[in-house]
Amino acid sequence: MTQDARFEDGGDRPLNLGAEDAEDLKVISALVQDSVLPVSEMRWQRGKRRLALLLNRLRWEDVPVAQKRGRPVERVQSLLVIGEVMAVASQGLDRREGDTVLSILSMSFEPGEDGTGHILLTLAGDGAIRASVEAIDVSLRDVTRPYVAPSRRVPDHS
Repeated sequence: MTQDARFEDGGDRPLNLGAEDAEDLKVISALVQDSVLPVSEMRWQRGKRRLALLLNRLRWEDVPVAQKRGRPVERVQSLLVIGEVMAVASQGLDRREGDTVLSILSMSFEPGEDGTGHILLTLAGDGAIRASVEAIDVSLRDVTRPYVAPSRRVPDHS
């Protein structure tokens, strides 16, 4: 019998994950929840058909360990890349206001025909980013060492 992996099993290694279907995307959604980024850290590379976001990601995989040891939670800069992007649309954000900080609530997939669909990033404050994709091709990779979260605590959604 096998046992499900736990966040604590991840250790302190940087994440490097990929998603190729809607179930995989749920894992990445959980890991990017409460990530923040300035609008200026989003790039749609039309010629390469990808949307890249440099996130300040809460290290959800470390939260149980931090709480158990009584230390502040950590964030890490991570690169979220959505591939096979045909078009990008947004609502509730102004790309010209590069200092505006966005907070990701969730990431989901709305299927279309023949594997196509939309990857939807739901943002706090009624904002959203929708990437029309030919197929699910998403990666999440930590690119810096973890640092103590400025708030020193887990976000509260109550």
